Amino acid sequence: METFTPGQQKDFKVLIDFVRVYCHTNHDPAAREPFAVPPELERRYRKGVSLCPDCAALLYHGIAKRRKCPLDPKPSCKHCRIHCYSREYRAKIREVMAFSGRRMIMRGRLDYLWHYFF
Repeated sequence: METFTPGQQKDFKVLIDFVRVYCHTNHDPAAREPFAVPPELERRYRKGVSLCPDCAALLYHGIAKRRKCPLDPKPSCKHCRIHCYSREYRAKIREVMAFSGRRMIMRGRLDYLWHYFF
């Protein structure tokens, strides 16, 4: 079984939290299904994560791309010289990050503001 570096675990947590906020605000609750989080993060998400099929597919794709990233330490996507997302996925993840980032900062999650700048 593959173990993740602390940097990868942090990136996975940020990605899961952002997609979850986006999905819970914009999509129908009846369409949500349980999402299988990576085993290293199960302790953080004890209650589970439920997402609609579109958001789940986006999150699976993001986790798969992050696992295969050859750069260490990984720069933020906007500063990366290797774009692993296709144009469609990049536009969608940008939309999710912009929406969720503003919403989480307004809720008092200043740690994501720190993540954005550093």
